[in-house]
Amino acid sequence: MIVHMSGENLTSKEKFLKIYANLPLGIRDEIVCVLNDEKTVSWNAAYLEVKNDTKIAKEILEKMEKLDLL
Repeated sequence: MIVHMSGENLTSKEKFLKIYANLPLGIRDEIVCVLNDEKTVSWNAAYLEVKNDTKIAKEILEKMEKLDLL
């Protein structure tokens, strides 16, 4: 499920949080991206990283932008 936020001037973090809030609970356990070709990241794990502004959060948001998810 991809939800695009066209026409809105939101940061990557804001876009992610908006999309995450609208995801069905069952989808949140699914993998959303893979970092460094080895570490899989679920929506729930990504949410925790993004919410806490960790180093990994920046990587996750960049990867999601490259995948056109944000």
